[in-house]
Amino acid sequence: MILVLRRTHPAARVVLVGAYVVCVEWARASIQTQPHMAIAALIMGGAALGLVALRSPADRLGLGTSRVGLRIFGGLALGAVFLLPAAVRSSVAPLLPASLAVAAVAVSIGEELAFRGALYAALDELGGAPLAIVGSTLLWTLAHALSHPPAFLGAVAAAGLLLALWRWACRDLVAPIIGHTIADLAL
Repeated sequence: MILVLRRTHPAARVVLVGAYVVCVEWARASIQTQPHMAIAALIMGGAALGLVALRSPADRLGLGTSRVGLRIFGGLALGAVFLLPAAVRSSVAPLLPASLAVAAVAVSIGEELAFRGALYAALDELGGAPLAIVGSTLLWTLAHALSHPPAFLGAVAAAGLLLALWRWACRDLVAPIIGHTIADLAL
């Protein structure tokens, strides 16, 4: 699939990447409903999502090595923003078991590589930043509609929009990966 993507028209690339990430999220959500399969589904789903970014140039994905300290600080700031609503509601942070923490990290990294990495880059190439921001946010929300209650989708869309705006403004994927991981570990 990777070689096919490199040689395809930008519109076809968007369709292929978009269909792939939504199908992986659907499969992950379906498998997760089986008893004792949630952790495996999250880890395998995260790995499968990350595959879509394989062999893409790091700078195209927003994974360059410049300004590493600023990227890490930005990720911590994004994580703090995501945690604000939870901090207001609760005085005690939940403690995840190690196996679930590993799964949360895997799916966070995989989703960012897929949605704000490969999909964002394909949409940006096709129609520029506005299409990349809106398109990646819409597909992100659609994918989460498969595994989250409808009442939660507004927050999912807002988080996706914030991450996509960061990706555009800073040309960076490191901070969204860190922020997303912090949110998934804490929520």
